[in-house]
Amino acid sequence: MNYSKEDVLMFVKEEGVKFIRIAFCDVFGKQKNISIMPEELPRAFDYGISFDASSVIGFGDEAQCDLLLHPDPGTLMLLPWRPEHGKVVRMYSTISYPDGTPFECDTRALLKKAVADAKEAGLSFTFGAEQEFYLFTLDENGNPTKNPYDKAGYMDIAPEDKGENIRREVCLTLEQMGIQPESSHHEAGPGQNEIDYRYSDPLEAADNAMTFQTVVKTVARRNGLYADFSAKPLKNQAGNGFHINMSVKSDNITELFDKMIAGILEKSSEMTLFMNPTDNSYERLGENKAPGYVSWSKENRSQLIRIPAADGEYRRVEYRAPDPMANPYLAFSLMIYACILGIKNNMVLPEAADVNLFTAPPEVLENYKRLPLSLRAACEIAVCSDFIKAYIPEKITKTYCKK
Repeated sequence: MNYSKEDVLMFVKEEGVKFIRIAFCDVFGKQKNISIMPEELPRAFDYGISFDASSVIGFGDEAQCDLLLHPDPGTLMLLPWRPEHGKVVRMYSTISYPDGTPFECDTRALLKKAVADAKEAGLSFTFGAEQEFYLFTLDENGNPTKNPYDKAGYMDIAPEDKGENIRREVCLTLEQMGIQPESSHHEAGPGQNEIDYRYSDPLEAADNAMTFQTVVKTVARRNGLYADFSAKPLKNQAGNGFHINMSVKSDNITELFDKMIAGILEKSSEMTLFMNPTDNSYERLGENKAPGYVSWSKENRSQLIRIPAADGEYRRVEYRAPDPMANPYLAFSLMIYACILGIKNNMVLPEAADVNLFTAPPEVLENYKRLPLSLRAACEIAVCSDFIKAYIPEKITKTYCKK
């Protein structure tokens, strides 16, 4: 949306909005917010709203604890699940120090910079996200269990698929919030679901990925369920992927596609820490269609990068390593910079791996580089990477590796 400060102030007044949530996320992509009353909104726009950064992981300590949130009016969104009387809106924000200096661990600002750097290089990117999640029942105390909501399988239908009505409610809620769903279905695991929505520019796509998880968790809880986005909620079942679809355009650079893929492949191991940020992430990689090797192919779902069947403006890269615990602002930023690197350096795309790497014999697999096998291994690679050092503040990388 292209709302201005004046538009937001008018909307809040005319629509009887009573609470404004100013949202941000920590370095891991966990959403936070502070709620203010309408009378405080002009101050928020002009000066920012302060908060205690020492209480947010990776943001600071007691000696350096004050930061300010500056709401982005273009992200204004009504929260439709809140009461009609006493409406609630949400805006994402940028973060600064009290003297106005941008906060270096503001991952949304890092993505803004990546988009600006891409524009300077003559490139524009669009992203689409596919996030999978499990629905589990709650116990008598309202706590999550590991009991799946149903036992259905891939693209099954009701009555086996009990998640149909949950997905429907999620899609309708997203639509009310200006996010256009494209498709939804039951995934392979028991109680596992997927909802896809339309492509958009990188910043909006990352904001939408954050909003999507909030909506799913809210709708699930309203229906007495728990939505689990962790990488591997159940052993011996499919993990949750955060498949990132990406396309690029340029007015003056030709043959972008192969170079873009080559750049992502080249930096994939170094990026893994931020695409797969938990110990649980590494229980997923290499199993049940989750990639374990640095490879690419057309349509082949055992590869790190898949090129879905599409032509022209719909041609895209699907990056299959990330899981939904990844911070989308960091994930999209690193993918943009890897693509820029591949394009600028005219990187050559290796041959496609048109084999099933889950069933291939050892003599075939030894031709491919493995992704890191553990969080510790991913940390060791990221800490030594000049690529990561160039685009991710050291403070963020250290925070990831302390987990």
